[in-house]
Amino acid sequence: MKKSLGPKTIIYPTPVLVIGTYDRNGRPNAMTASWGGICCSRPPCIAVSLRKATYTYENVMQRKAFTVNIPSEDNIKEADYFGTVSGRTVDKFTATGLTPLKAEHVDAPYIKEFPLVLECRVTHTIEIGLHTQFIGEVMDLKAEETVIGEKDIPEIEKVRPFSFVPESRTYYGTGRFLGKAFTIGRR
Repeated sequence: MKKSLGPKTIIYPTPVLVIGTYDRNGRPNAMTASWGGICCSRPPCIAVSLRKATYTYENVMQRKAFTVNIPSEDNIKEADYFGTVSGRTVDKFTATGLTPLKAEHVDAPYIKEFPLVLECRVTHTIEIGLHTQFIGEVMDLKAEETVIGEKDIPEIEKVRPFSFVPESRTYYGTGRFLGKAFTIGRR
């Protein structure tokens, strides 16, 4: 028997995404966000929801661009830190020692040390209660060569992304391989 828990924002897994932006003075900023994910295949698009109170929200509204940086487990401390302080008052790159690089296809920085980066151009903005959802068309995907496998596809075992559990405020690594999608169900 299932117990009703009421309306909550629990979907497993919730990705840990670090959103890269430039402020109005061209200073790079990064913010950890877990309210996001893939929202369209063609064109390839990512959705991320941000509160209006965040510095990143202001930056995305102004520049109409952002990067989605996927940290590995090796960068869990930095990713967590990016979500605990405001770029209005702290230079997060100086504090963490990570390196912002200018994206090639959009007006936003990405994080050199993170294994995967998606460069996104804002195509839609949707007001949703406390959050605003930004839909970004993926203009480019960059991957460290060390995480790329067959057919030029990044391998999750090499990327080692991690997930966030909102209700318990905890992080978890990616689990083990279970089977091939669109195949395992045919058996």
